[in-house]
Amino acid sequence: MVTLQTTIRNKIGDLDGVRDRVSALERACNLPVALVFDINVVLDELLSNIIHYGYSDDAMHEIHITLSATDAAVEIGIEDDGRAFDPLATPEPDLALPLAQRPIGGLGLHFVRKLMDDVRYKRENNHNYMFLKKNLKQKE
Repeated sequence: MVTLQTTIRNKIGDLDGVRDRVSALERACNLPVALVFDINVVLDELLSNIIHYGYSDDAMHEIHITLSATDAAVEIGIEDDGRAFDPLATPEPDLALPLAQRPIGGLGLHFVRKLMDDVRYKRENNHNYMFLKKNLKQKE
């Protein structure tokens, strides 16, 4: 198992450091390019939401990210001290509606749900915890 961790501040510019850690995991584990793309989409969506909507003050906050990979799966953990928000409680967007009639928002979380095989959330000790898992296809 390879595990990499990083901590970013609640600043959009810090997302580059997360992408660098994903690239390091890709190199260390020889991950497929398509999987790395999916992981970056998911992390960009979740971390951007935390940074933009998670805090009601202008103070610096830390967001902790853990990336782990085995031969069977890639797992992601995100911890923040922002407002309680369970992204899994948001309804799925109605993709059948014409684009002009769809409400704004929710599509990014739809991608998170579809790109990952397991997505879990919990709130504990005034912290949000997201756990995500993507199973790797076994070579035959």
